[in-house]
Amino acid sequence: MLKSVRSRAEEQFAATQKKDKQALKEKEKAWQEMSDRTANLRALRLAKEAADEEAAEKAAAKKAAAKNKKKPTRLPQAHRR
Repeated sequence: MLKSVRSRAEEQFAATQKKDKQALKEKEKAWQEMSDRTANLRALRLAKEAADEEAAEKAAAKKAAAKNKKKPTRLPQAHRR
């Protein structure tokens, strides 16, 4: 028995709907992966910036400590008493 034109059209429509749902799922999955990758890169960048800032603070503190540890200059003989 031959299928009617209407039933064939309904089958084609259902197949198109199924393909559209699959394409939408793939787009959402790709978007989620991109979002996760972006969040991971942001976390890495923030951690690096925090580490760089901490290293800069340590270097500044070390430099200040070294500056404060300098030996006092001795006065010339004529100025001592």
